[in-house]
Amino acid sequence: MVWCSGWRLASAVSNAGGLGLIGAGSMYPDVLREHIQKCKKATDKPFGVNIPLLYPNMEDLVKVILQEKVKIVFSSAGNPATWTPLFKENGMTVAHVVSNVKFAQKAAACGVDAVVAEGFEAGGHNGREETTTLCLIPMVREAIDLPLVAAGGIASGKSMLAAMALGADGVQVGSRFAVASESSAHENFKQAVLAAQEGDTKLRLKSLVPVRLLKNDFALRVAEAEDNGASLEELEDLLGRARAKKGMFEGDLSEGELEIGQVSAMLDRVESAEDILQAIWQEFLVEKVRLSQLDLS
Repeated sequence: MVWCSGWRLASAVSNAGGLGLIGAGSMYPDVLREHIQKCKKATDKPFGVNIPLLYPNMEDLVKVILQEKVKIVFSSAGNPATWTPLFKENGMTVAHVVSNVKFAQKAAACGVDAVVAEGFEAGGHNGREETTTLCLIPMVREAIDLPLVAAGGIASGKSMLAAMALGADGVQVGSRFAVASESSAHENFKQAVLAAQEGDTKLRLKSLVPVRLLKNDFALRVAEAEDNGASLEELEDLLGRARAKKGMFEGDLSEGELEIGQVSAMLDRVESAEDILQAIWQEFLVEKVRLSQLDLS
């Protein structure tokens, strides 16, 4: 949710009954502090901060999170052993995002409170194993004895119910909120996501940092480079700096990095965070009743 989930979206989700998360990966420390403080003013409900651990200024971001007394942290894209002990010492609830069973077990061993298992369908940073949510959730459920949150390809009440049937205790929704009215993403990006069709996203940069990209000129150049056996250095040079900001926040649909999940093909309109949550919850309840009434005799 880099460049999408600032204080407006996070507070709107929390106010509507979910757990809003501020996506800190794109933020300088002073910007993160501002978003946390504004979120506190906008909601009296719990909210958290997501930190991709591979980012270079992580120590500064962690310092801000501790100083602002954030209660909940979701970490991702790195080793949870680095910061989890410090977070726990400060009485925080910690969840870590993983893409396979091995990392789920390592996260549990580090003392996290919950694991988010994110399948291949997801946007943003992804797993090299390309394990789908349908396969990943039951395997992780079998491997750990912690609260388990399913992510990747979940944007409806039906998919929420399916994830729980697989063993999840809750779900994390990204792409549908990326195009919410409160999302800080550029309108160009939102409209490109809404126009996406089945097959318009591909997992790219697997040898560097796996990420699911919406088809555009930049993504096509990445695909060509990978097909021609580009080295890590060549891929890094092609990616450059601030590519995601250019696409998702500034709206450059040609040269920007457009990160979004496969579920983009199902999305057709911009909605408020409250309407999204209500729609997901109501569909979940309806489908739960429908399944309970199935005649399986």
